[in-house]
Parts: sequence; structure tokens; C-alpha cells
Amino acid sequence: MNYKDTLLMPKTDFEMRGNLPKKEPKYVERWQENDMYNKVIQQNEGKDSFVFHDGPPYANGNMHMGHMLNKVIKDVICRYKNMNGFYTPYIPGWDTHGLPIENAIQKLGVNRKEMPTAKFREKCDAYAHEQVNKQMAQLIRMGTFADYKHPYLTLQHEFEARQIEVFAKMAVDGLIFKGLKPVYWSPSSESALAEAEVEYHDIKSPTIFVKFQVKDGKGILDNDVNFVIWTTTPWTIPANLAICLNASYNYALVETEKGKLIVLDTLVDELMAKFEITDYKVVNHYKGSELEYITCQHPLYDRESLVILGDHVTADSGTGCVHTAPGFGADDFFVGQKYNLPAYCNVDEHGCMMEDCGEWLAGQYVDDANKTVTMKLDEIGALLKLEFITHSYPHDWRTKKPIIFRATDQWFCSLDKIRDKLLSEIDSVNWLNEWGHIRIYNMIRDRGDWCISRQRTWGVPIPIFYCEDGTPIIEQEVFDHISKLFREHGSNVWFERDEKDLLPEGYTNEHSPNGIFKKEKDIMDVWFDSGSSHTGVMVERGFNYPVDLYFEGSDQYRGWFNSSLIIGVAAHGKAPYKTVLSHGFVLDGKGNKMSKSLGNTVDPIKLVNQYGADIVRLWATSVAYQQDVRISDEIMKQVAEGYRKIRNTMRFVLGNLNDFKASDLVEIKDLPGVDQYMLAKLNELMKAYDEAYANYDFATANQEILNYFTNTLSSFYMDFTKDILYIEDANSPRRRQVQTVLYHHAKTMMKLLSTVLVFTAEELHDHFHCDETKAESIFLEPKYELFNIENEEEVLAYFSKFMEVRKDVLKSMEGLRNEKLIKSNMETKVTLSLKDEYKDIANLKDDLKQLFIVAKVELVNDTTLEEYETSYIKVEKFNGVQCPRCWNYFDEDEMNGELCSRCASVAHRVAE
Repeated sequence: MNYKDTLLMPKTDFEMRGNLPKKEPKYVERWQENDMYNKVIQQNEGKDSFVFHDGPPYANGNMHMGHMLNKVIKDVICRYKNMNGFYTPYIPGWDTHGLPIENAIQKLGVNRKEMPTAKFREKCDAYAHEQVNKQMAQLIRMGTFADYKHPYLTLQHEFEARQIEVFAKMAVDGLIFKGLKPVYWSPSSESALAEAEVEYHDIKSPTIFVKFQVKDGKGILDNDVNFVIWTTTPWTIPANLAICLNASYNYALVETEKGKLIVLDTLVDELMAKFEITDYKVVNHYKGSELEYITCQHPLYDRESLVILGDHVTADSGTGCVHTAPGFGADDFFVGQKYNLPAYCNVDEHGCMMEDCGEWLAGQYVDDANKTVTMKLDEIGALLKLEFITHSYPHDWRTKKPIIFRATDQWFCSLDKIRDKLLSEIDSVNWLNEWGHIRIYNMIRDRGDWCISRQRTWGVPIPIFYCEDGTPIIEQEVFDHISKLFREHGSNVWFERDEKDLLPEGYTNEHSPNGIFKKEKDIMDVWFDSGSSHTGVMVERGFNYPVDLYFEGSDQYRGWFNSSLIIGVAAHGKAPYKTVLSHGFVLDGKGNKMSKSLGNTVDPIKLVNQYGADIVRLWATSVAYQQDVRISDEIMKQVAEGYRKIRNTMRFVLGNLNDFKASDLVEIKDLPGVDQYMLAKLNELMKAYDEAYANYDFATANQEILNYFTNTLSSFYMDFTKDILYIEDANSPRRRQVQTVLYHHAKTMMKLLSTVLVFTAEELHDHFHCDETKAESIFLEPKYELFNIENEEEVLAYFSKFMEVRKDVLKSMEGLRNEKLIKSNMETKVTLSLKDEYKDIANLKDDLKQLFIVAKVELVNDTTLEEYETSYIKVEKFNGVQCPRCWNYFDEDEMNGELCSRCASVAHRVAE
């Protein structure tokens, strides 16, 4: 007889190799065809809701690793909440306006300036839809569930209409105003920028020290004295209108061979060395307050420069005499206002010097003007020193090119009126990243007015009309009419129709006696678009305000979290989110930021095609995502190894359930202690999993599962139960008991895995044939439940002690294996003397041989054996007979012919 044929070996079509890249698309197709997202959502309709608002990625190009980290975690959160019985709809969104799309269209050969604005915008609209469809397909391939049939796009008519309503509320409440102020200006984008659109990079800049000769010393200084200013932007010297001192500082009058100089007294020696002046003498001191209103002659132009006072002047760099150009800096602008100085701006939208700078300078870009201005100052003897320094400087985050501060007429959102309320709301939000609370609080506390206008084409127009005398119309009736038009036709109607066709029929205004009106040409900052999405999407679609959770990258404290908060509080009086969670950036394996120029970017689609989406999902939920995370081939191989462990363990479980049905289940109370212990450990796993998910700690949940598979299920229970599953009679009570344990593990593990390993969980469910009443999909199965185990704590405590004894027994056999006296533990005889605390483990005496997987266990009372933590142990090779069917070793008198007694009985029945 071939004894192998009498064994009950595992049988399953669930393959050992995942082959995920090939299998997963079929599941995607199935879920799409069966509308699985809606089936999952509808299960919990009418129950308590958990509303997660998706921050919109920008619709341009493929999704990158940061997007995938973000979207996978969002998907996992929503799946878990759904599994817990919450109504958890998920509406995916896209940010679809803005400069990158304008640039992309122009790169395709379209000249924005040679076609009507409305036509250009139509091309932008079509391009945005193409990008959304491409990115959506990539997210669907990742196994994410969302309402992809009804996503939100910031270009949708109803979204734009709501945006106008939000703007109207803020404008009517006096939070929106137009003013001339220096703003971040990007010459490369030809537009104003918000703070969130600025990033800092080191650049090398010229720094110059320049003499401004006194014109009217007000009886305090002679006309041959010079104030020495310092600047890192020589191109702003033509716009100088003042020199700012600190009222409380002491200034020195220094006689030198290069003239009489006024500088901060604490910097005299340092500055003289810098100017290469060796012979000098301090002849007088003045408080800054004494020098106010003295005038100087501008070194380049026939105009005066006024000496003024400001608290922003510091003593840590420069000369203590601050060059002041109110048109090119926030501090300069505000201090200039106190002295009625105009915000003079002589640089155009392209970053080029204008005609009133003089023929010698006009038309030059600011970087080129640096050199020209410096040379001119040197030529006329006003330049004391030229140096070059490397310092952090603001750049346009889209074009990556330097920006300037430039005074222009812009529309602003005033924060002062609502700042206290904003700070109060920040305190009421649950910031899961504790530092996030401090970060956004400080940002809002210190943030100036928000510049919301952009000099671009592709976006939501600022819905303002001007009367004949230039008065802007801020009227609810007009805003309501525009919102209605946008809802019906979209914002392109603003560019397609004349003013009279955009205003309410018969509209009149006392500031336009001739009935002439002019519409605003600027569009809104795209952060206003996405920042109003809580209203344009969630309120628009009938969800409660505020929503339960916002989750985005850590850069969004100055971006989406920030703009959403401002607009939400302004429009609704409350923060738009109850809880905020953020993740870090994805870096390469060495911890470097990814960039195309470094060639270290990782394409998530390539990873999906190589490993499968489930492996990428496992990576995303196995990293400490609240910090910056790393990805590399080596890291992905490690993740794939963990996946293989999970897959192979589940394959063993399914394989040993091939002849088991739910009707064969044994009641838990009738299971032996070790089986109850396994279900009690499974209870512990479920609790740990739920606790980790409650804290959005997916890495811990994954690790708990992997540890359970490795240390408890695989290396302990599955290891010793093979002797039962393969050897016993098919219907033997003990085999059915073990299969009952495996059945419960299969059902529970499929649900535990279903939030992350979505494809694998569905594949497992397809191959789970024990339950004829199973749902159509694993995602429609009810949540796992804790098992009711009588005296559960005692069971856990008892078998925890057993596991300690087992650990010592396994340790004791290492010497025999190392000396190659045995090939496996099955050849070992263990003589075991339990210490007092572990004496009750002797109750398992009939099972110890099987539990330890050894040939024989003899319990004695002998403290002369080798001592371990739990017991005294002696191990030796067992010289017995091996059964060729079960491979266990026995004494001669335990054999029935060539088989052991158990195998002889089972093999005989199988043969019959």
C-alpha cells in the first residue's frame, strides 16, 4: 500500500504564487461590473455616518508615490469604517483649475493670447477631464473603492456656483477687499501667489552697501553726512523712498576717508573692516528717534529719501539703516503707510524694470538689473561694498523660479476680523499629529491678509463688476444672479457674455449713471477653489458640516487645511473638519527627496505591474506614514516577503478545510484547551487590530497580523496539527475540532486582511468553500466577532505558561541539532521536570508529545537535570521505530505491524 495515498493532504485552488499583476485587473473588472462600491455603501445606509472629505489632487500627469500613499490610506480608513457598520461614502475629487493646465495646453502648441479667452478655457476644460480620467483609472487599478461615477471636480458647474455663494457671503460680511499691497509675485507665472504657493531654495545673491547723502539734516546733521544702507536686492534701489532706523538704537557718526558715515554704533568696527577703512573716528552718537524726518538725496534719481522709524529694524545684520521701498516688501509697505509714502512699483508683471527707471535700466529683468544698478552706484561713488551671499529665497512652487515682492492692486481676504474665531476653532479640532495643532495655530496667528486674485485665465472668475467711477459692486442680488448663471452654464459664461448680459435684468447703480459696467478680469486663487470644497461638495450633496476627517500630506497645513479652515469659518462659523490627520513625504531608499533631475523617482504603476497593487498597499500601510517614509526595491522585496508569509499561511488554512462545511463546526465549549487558546489568541488579535485602527496605526495592525501568522498560527498550531489533519480519519472528532479552529481563522483573517490586501482577501473568499451562504464578496461579509470562550482569561494564562515551557523544551533541543545527532525534533525524547509554578502543565501529559512534536515525553521529578526558566530538562535521541505513514517514532510495543496503532486503524478504514 502506498501510505501517502491514505493521508488527507491539503487541497485548494488558491495558488501559492500570488501572480497579482495578472489576477488583480480581473477583480477590478468584476467590482466595476457589479457596482461593488455602492453595494458596500448601501449596506449601512441609514446607520451612523462617518464622512471623509477627499482633498483633491491636481489633475495633471500620472499619480506619484505620494498620491498612492495618500489614496491607499484613505481607502483603508473608509473600508474599516464601512466594516464597522458606519455609512461611509467616499467622493473622490480633483483640483482642475490653475497655471499647470494653462502651461500644458500652451506646450501643446496653443497660443493663449491669439484666441478668445472662452475658447482657450474650453481647451483647458477638455485637458483637465482627460487628466482626471487617467488618474482615476490608476486609482481604480490600486483597488480603491470610491464613487468614481460621481466624483467632484472644481470645474463642475454646481461647484463653481457654490464657490460664488461662499465668496458672496465673505464679501457681504466685509472680509473681501481690493487694495494695493506688496504680494508674492511670480514673473514666470505672471501672477500673484499665495503663501501656500511659495517654497524656499538657496540662491546666491549680490549684497551691496550704499551711501545716501543727507539733503536736509534738520539742524542735526550736516549735508556731507551719508546714511549707509544695505540690501540683497539692488534692483529695488530705484524704488527707494525712505531709510528706516530703529527709534531706540544708538547710531554713530563715523569720519572716514570715504566720507562721513551713519551706521549702528555696535557695528562700526565690523563695517569699517568690511569697507576696508582703516583710519576712522566716531565723532558723535544719535538715538534713532533724533534722526526722524531728515531727508537724503536718492543716489540715482532727482528725489528725496525720507529717514523714518520702524520696529522691524534689527541689529543682527546690515547697518541698522534699512533701505525702504514700500512697493517691494511687506515691512516697507506698512511702515511706509505710517509716513504716507506711496507703494511705488517700477517693475512690470514680467519682472522687468519700467520706463520711469530711466533708459539705462528700463526693460531689464530684475536679475540683470542687479548688476546694472550696482555698476551705476559704483560709477557715481555711492557704492561702499559689493559681496555675494547664499541665502534662502522664495520661489514659485510650480515653475521653481524665484519670485519678487511687488505692489499691485489685488483682491484680499482679511483675516483680522475672524482671526480669534479661527484660532478658537483650531483649538476645538482633534489634531492627530500633535505638532500639526501648533503649526497651523502659529500660521493663522501670524498670517497676513490672503491674496486671492490671480492674473490668469483658467479658473473661477472673481465675480465683481465695477461702476463707471471704479466702485466695485458688492451686492447679494448680483452675486446670487452670477451663482445661478454659473450653476446653469459654468463659469465660462463670464468670458462669453458682456457685462449687461451677466448682470440681473434691469440692474442699475447710482455710481454708473450711464449704465456702463466693467467686469473683473482676474480669477480666484485655486486654493479658494479647493478650500471651498466642503461647501461645493459635502454641503452641496447633502452631507453634514463639519465632516469627520481630513487627511492629506503635511504640506497642507499651509495649503488645503489652511484655506479650508479660513473659508469654512468665514462661511459657516465653524471649522470644516472634526479631526485632521497628515502624512509625510515619500523619499527614496536613502532618504532623499524624489525628483526627476536626480532620477530617483519611483513610479507606482511600475510597482503595481511588477509586484501587484496589494504589495504596494501593504507597503503604504506598513510604514510610519505620519513621518517621511522611504521606498526602494529592497524595501518592496521585504514587504513582498511578508505578503508571501500571509499568503502561504492562508493557503494552508484553506487547503485543510477542503472537506469541511459550516455544518461540521464543533461548539467552542466542546473544543480542547489548546483549541480554545487559539481562539482566545485570535480574540486578542482582533482587539489589538481594532485598537490600532482606532488610532489610525495601520503599521501596528499589519505587524500584529504578521506576528500572529508567524509565531502563533504557523510555527505553533499549524505545525503540530498537521499530525491530526493529515493522519487522522477524515471525520474524526479531533480533526473536526482542529478544522473548526481553522474555519474561524479563515473567516476572521479574510476580514482582517480585507482593508489592505483587497485583491487577496477577495481571492481567499472565492476559494472559501466551507460556507454555502457566504456573501457575493468579502466586502459584503459581516465584521468579525469575538469568540465567546468560557473562562477565557484562565485559558490564556494556562497556555501562556505552557508556551513558556515549550520555549524551554525547544531551546533544549538546539544542541542535538547543532551536533547533528538528530535531523528533526521528532527523533527526540524529552525528560521533563516542571518547576512548582508550572506543575499544572502536567495535565497535558497525553498531548505533550504531539504539542512538542517529539518522539516521547517523560514527566519526572528530578532537579538534577539541566535547568531552564520553567523546568529541568534532559533531551536525547529516541531509539525507537518510525511509522512510515505518520513519521512519528514509537516503542516497539506501540506498533501494529509496520504501522503505529493509530495509522493501522485509519489506513485500514481508508483501504476499505
